[in-house]
Amino acid sequence: MITFPNAKINLGLNIVGKRPNGYHDIETVFYPIQLCDVLEIVPSTSGDTTLHQLGKGLDCPPEKNLVMKAYRLLCDKAELPCVDIYLYKNIPDGAGMGGGSADASFTLKMLNEMFSLGFDSDTLATIASSLGADCPFFIYNTPMYATGIGDVLSPASANLKGKFLLGVKPPVSVPTAEAYRNVVPTKSETDIRDIIQLPVTEWNGLLKNDFEQSVFSAFPLLADIKREIQESGALYASMSGSGSTIFGIFDNAILAENAKDMFKKYRNFVIPL
Repeated sequence: MITFPNAKINLGLNIVGKRPNGYHDIETVFYPIQLCDVLEIVPSTSGDTTLHQLGKGLDCPPEKNLVMKAYRLLCDKAELPCVDIYLYKNIPDGAGMGGGSADASFTLKMLNEMFSLGFDSDTLATIASSLGADCPFFIYNTPMYATGIGDVLSPASANLKGKFLLGVKPPVSVPTAEAYRNVVPTKSETDIRDIIQLPVTEWNGLLKNDFEQSVFSAFPLLADIKREIQESGALYASMSGSGSTIFGIFDNAILAENAKDMFKKYRNFVIPL
C-alpha cells in the first residue's frame, strides 16, 4: 500500500500562554498543502519490521523515526504483523511544515486500513497525539483551527483554492524549543478565524506568526526572504510554524514561478492550493 503524506502551513500562529509544565498554548490554522513524501508499507520479507529511508534529511536512525514510533505505538493497541516500510522524504526537515508528523499519522491510517483494525478517526487522532502535538491534524487532514498545544482541533473554513503557494526553505535550522523560549506569550486581539474570512490581500498586518519577531532577529536571512517574496507580488507572506520555511500566496502560477526564480540557491517549490 502506498500513500503520500502531505505537508501543512500555518495560517497565523499566536502564542497565547505558557503552562506550568513549560508547554505553550497556541492559536493557529493548520492548512494542508500538496507537497508530499511517499510512504509504502508491505508485508515483511525478513520476519522483522524494518524502515527503509530514502530522499532528503535522513539523519534520523530508523528506530527514532516517528514512522517506527507510530508502528510500535499501534502494536500496543492491536496485534500487528511485521512489515517493511519505505519512506521517501521530499518535505524538508526542520521547516515548520510537519513532515515527520504527517509521516507518523499516515502510518497509523495505513496500518488501520491494511489490517482492518477498525479505529475511527477520532480514536486514531487520540493515539497520534502521543507522537506529537500536530499529529492529530494529519489524521483529519483538512483545514483546522488548533488551540491548546496544537492538539485541540475544530474545522476551519479556510479556502485558498485557485491560489498558488511559493515556499522557500533556506539552509537554516530553528530549534523549536529555542523558538518558544524567546517568544513572549500575548493574548491575540483578533480571532484568526475571523481574519481568514477576509480577502487574502487584507491578511497582511492582521494574520501574524508570533515566532517571527524573535526568529527573524536570530536569523535575518528569513526576514529578507519574506520581504523579497512580498515585493515579488505575493498577496500574503509568512513563516510557517517556528520556521524555517517562508511562504507566499499568489494569485496565479506565473507570478509564483517568476518569484521562485529569485530563490534558486535555496530549496523552493510552487504548488497549487
